[in-house]
Amino acid sequence: MPLLNESVKDKILHAIETRTGSRLYKGANNLWRALAGRFDGQRRAQRIAELERIELEGIVNQEQNVGWVTPDRFEKFPTASLGRHQVLRGLQEAIGARTYLEIGIDNGASLSYVDMPSIGVDPAPHITYDLGEHIQVHIEKSDDFFAKPDAVEHFDGVPLDFAFIDGMHLSEFALRDFMNLEKLMSRSGVIVFDDMLPRNDLEAFRIRRTNAWAGDVYKVMEILEEHRPDLVLLPLNSNPTGTLLIANLDPSSRVLDERYDELEAYCTTPDPQVVAPRWKRRESAVDPATVIASRAWSLLRQSRGAADADALIDQAMAELRSIPTVS
Repeated sequence: MPLLNESVKDKILHAIETRTGSRLYKGANNLWRALAGRFDGQRRAQRIAELERIELEGIVNQEQNVGWVTPDRFEKFPTASLGRHQVLRGLQEAIGARTYLEIGIDNGASLSYVDMPSIGVDPAPHITYDLGEHIQVHIEKSDDFFAKPDAVEHFDGVPLDFAFIDGMHLSEFALRDFMNLEKLMSRSGVIVFDDMLPRNDLEAFRIRRTNAWAGDVYKVMEILEEHRPDLVLLPLNSNPTGTLLIANLDPSSRVLDERYDELEAYCTTPDPQVVAPRWKRRESAVDPATVIASRAWSLLRQSRGAADADALIDQAMAELRSIPTVS
């Protein structure tokens, strides 16, 4: 029997995702590191080295606890006002999403509160929430799911408005998920990534060392900045490890497909990962509550089927780009 059941674990995670909970967690973690570093520094360094021998393909998303080490000290960054689930719920409502697709559904928590036709994809879910008949679950790898010609038949021809990527925490997988999803999205749609703002370098290693693990998904943000300047990219200062909102999607774009080989080489750069300070300190991040309250979503809803759709979308993108950073 697990030490904590799913409902208790969720309550703990949601508490950590609040502003006060996040502040307390950061303080406790940094205090623990200051104290523990004096006593177990050598043993911890040895364990970090041992964990490097984990075979990536041997553990699905590396979720099994094989003896993760305590985290490094977190960089200083503005305390977040919202957690990941609050961000997803707020955006789904603001956008007026007609359809939803999620990569990496885990226990089904973030699918359990959606009321529109939805699809969840995960090769090894352990669902503990009741999911309605409007939710279709595909137990397979996302690459295999997207290869099917009828992958989104469940939506019955309605465009995909909202997608969430929280699958394999390795950047080449996350990049492919984005490339495949964008081709299915409506022009007014939005894609959100999880784990885009690691709080220290160790949390971003490709081969997992810590219980709280973001992986090197942050590299996707750097790739999109350089190769897709047409996109609107908003890093969100959310708990615990940040999210990224992507808008102004272009389903016809094949830029990333044409450059994938060179991009994959960058993605698979081996550990140690060195994360740019602007990501760890969230210097370019915006407040998710401000994003959810933006006038942009009303404009995007109006654009659906409108004769002046392009003009409305341009106005919406200008609204999103004008949102100030939290730092």
